[in-house]
Amino acid sequence: MNDPKYPIGIIGGGAWGTALASVMAQIHPQVLIWAREEDVVNTINETRENSLFLSGFTLAPNIHATGDLAAMGACGALLIVTPAQHVRATLAALPPSEAPLLLCAKGIEADSQMLMSDIAADIRPGNPVAVLSGPTFAHEVAAGKPTAITLATANQAMGAVLMRLIATPHFRPYWSDDVTGAEIGGAVKNVLAIGCGVVDGAGLGLNARASLIARGFAEIQRYGLARGARPDTLAGLSGLGDLVLTCSSENSRNFSLGRGLGQGRSATDLLADRRTVAEGAYTAPVLLKSAQELGVDMPIVAAVCALLEGAATVGEVTRALLTRPLKAES
Repeated sequence: MNDPKYPIGIIGGGAWGTALASVMAQIHPQVLIWAREEDVVNTINETRENSLFLSGFTLAPNIHATGDLAAMGACGALLIVTPAQHVRATLAALPPSEAPLLLCAKGIEADSQMLMSDIAADIRPGNPVAVLSGPTFAHEVAAGKPTAITLATANQAMGAVLMRLIATPHFRPYWSDDVTGAEIGGAVKNVLAIGCGVVDGAGLGLNARASLIARGFAEIQRYGLARGARPDTLAGLSGLGDLVLTCSSENSRNFSLGRGLGQGRSATDLLADRRTVAEGAYTAPVLLKSAQELGVDMPIVAAVCALLEGAATVGEVTRALLTRPLKAES
């Protein structure tokens, strides 16, 4: 980060990438955002708005957009905000640099079962890596509403540098050295949010939703501990905090997907809108496979998978969950 042209670069021009660019523009003289869509690049540069993904927010004049990934080599640090299943290809296509990579995607790679930090270590071994995860809705961050988030990196000194680089009076990072825990919380909660959306769409009530959140958190803990996460991380911002937010509002893309499933719509139809990515739909099957290989029981995740595949109805998965053997809470 030796006086680069752009102290901060954002890889991904969706709602979350645009919101992060808006925050970074408050504290850095220049911010560069890369977007795959040519119309997004043009509207950001010409009208100061990302009307496709985050309409209604005027972007600062020091935010510049590009469709040329090579241009991101001029950035001192990069926030990677592409969908989880595209992180590997994106990192491989980046120009050579030693810029720290802040991974903002929440998911597990389908083919390898690798977390995003594992992919980054594999593809970009020369770049310091951190994970940014926590309870964040893009429109609230862009509006400057108070937000707290986990910044996880194994190196505490690097964590301190990166926290100073991204912190604003309304955007507060907390450091953790549990990278695995921060990633697992963010990935698993997306799947559980689909389940909570199903509860809402099917009219099963607030009692059922609260029960699903609590039992879903138990699944996060079981899976996280099996993969080496710490309990305190899973109970923090990037785990429980993100779970509560995403499972409680239709502003969540995953919750909205589940709500549609609960109303009887098909996953194929609901996922057809390419303007949004419900990461939980792609994480669910790989998460279930990973859990089964680890011997971790995740019945809610299994139920979500059955609904996404069209292998069961809402009534069938509800009965299956409610008729599981009675046991002690754990």
